[in-house]
Amino acid sequence: MGEPEYVDQVPRREAYEAAHPDVEITYLGSYWKAVVTEERGQIVITRYELKDVQGQAGSARPRAVWPTIFAWMDKR
Repeated sequence: MGEPEYVDQVPRREAYEAAHPDVEITYLGSYWKAVVTEERGQIVITRYELKDVQGQAGSARPRAVWPTIFAWMDKR
């Protein structure tokens, strides 16, 4: 059996924030909180596990969806 997963959480959080400067992750006692900053505001994500917060923050990042929707609407 290896070390528990939580042993490397601080280095993983720091590495994630360095790679994603628009995401701020904090530990609030019993859970993790990620704040993803966008042009329209912020998305706040809370999870019990760091890996879950990082996964949700990655999927919550802004995507270029609106130009695709507008292009589709113009063709109608």
